[in-house]
Amino acid sequence: MKRKLAAAIVIAGMMVSVSACGGDDGDEGNAGPDSFKGQTLTVWAMDGSTPDQWVKDVSAAFEKKTGAKVKFETQKWDGIQQKITTALSESTPPDVIEVGNTQTPAYAATGGLAELDDLKKEIGADWTPSVSQSSVYDGKQYAAPWYFTSRVVIYNKKIWAQAGIKDVPKTRDEFFKDLETIDKKTDAEPIYLPGQNWYFFDGLTIGQGADLVKKQGDKYVSNLGDPKVAKAMEIYKKYASYSQAPKDKDEATPQQAEVFANGKTGAFIGMGWEAATAVNANKAIEKDLGYFPIPGESADKPESVFLGGSNLAVAAGSKKQALAKEFLRIALSDQYEGQLAKLNGVIPNKKALESNLKGNPVAEAIAPGASVGGTTPLIPEWGAVENNPNPIKSYMTSVLNGKSPAQAAQQVEDEINKRLAQQN
Repeated sequence: MKRKLAAAIVIAGMMVSVSACGGDDGDEGNAGPDSFKGQTLTVWAMDGSTPDQWVKDVSAAFEKKTGAKVKFETQKWDGIQQKITTALSESTPPDVIEVGNTQTPAYAATGGLAELDDLKKEIGADWTPSVSQSSVYDGKQYAAPWYFTSRVVIYNKKIWAQAGIKDVPKTRDEFFKDLETIDKKTDAEPIYLPGQNWYFFDGLTIGQGADLVKKQGDKYVSNLGDPKVAKAMEIYKKYASYSQAPKDKDEATPQQAEVFANGKTGAFIGMGWEAATAVNANKAIEKDLGYFPIPGESADKPESVFLGGSNLAVAAGSKKQALAKEFLRIALSDQYEGQLAKLNGVIPNKKALESNLKGNPVAEAIAPGASVGGTTPLIPEWGAVENNPNPIKSYMTSVLNGKSPAQAAQQVEDEINKRLAQQN
């Protein structure tokens, strides 16, 4: 995902460490200032993930503890999967790599990532389960959760006030009622929701306790025909009934934040950084921006959301795995994990650190969804399903155009199963 920190939100990756594999790393259990003196650890981090102050402070702490230096090499999201795949197959890969959370299983399946079960036991007991699950493959820890973000409701306070709405909704039904009120009492479009905002749909699916795939024998197949998935799509359809957005386009065609920026839309469901996109398109709208978690069925739990983010992983081929572990102990410590959350406005890997988001309205609205969020299926085969043309998007458009969820699922399940059967 190419998500850049703009209004305090970024999407990035995580880094992981592993058990020592080389005799030249010293005794990792007794690491001291002289244990790794003269060595340099190479860390690949994505553009936007590592604020300058964080890099400075982590590097200083790392050098003080180990006597070694750390070299950060910034990577671009465009083309990163192939670049990482190639690097992991070489004899001298980068030691620590930030990897997208949903991409982690694919790298682990190839044998490119080191196991980190021992590190998990040492420092990961209180990692938020919903964000940690993407770093586990086949029951083993292959990465460490680093930071995350998700979708939130971005709304126009002026339009809501014109409709006489005084408080933000706490439940899904209250939200629908507010959208209905905006529709009746103002000239605004209540919500802008294109027919193919499929990551929002994935969150609704997670909220229904369903998954997009299921195991059939020794392979994965489509689960779109599940009644729980159908229920999620019906909820999406009700949201879309308050929108005039195209049923066959996603949130980037056109950019939904730019549509919202015209000041004639009550709300949209998007990433925090999209608020900055709206302001860039129309500075005047900045004063009217507000945020709240996507409401769930009951007031005590927000809607489940797709959690995008990054993990930190250690390359299996690294000759400095003990040193990489020392880096991870520092980078993922409460001090520096908390600092990253505060500087970048991203969700940290444990709930206790969310206090660092105080004063950041976007991040504060996003944080409640972290504990009930999830991801797309965490299997190596899933990547091919998302390739264009994405059959999940076709399914959504068909339902919005009048097909039943069951009929729409039947139209695309053969294609999904074909993609799931591809060799990785």
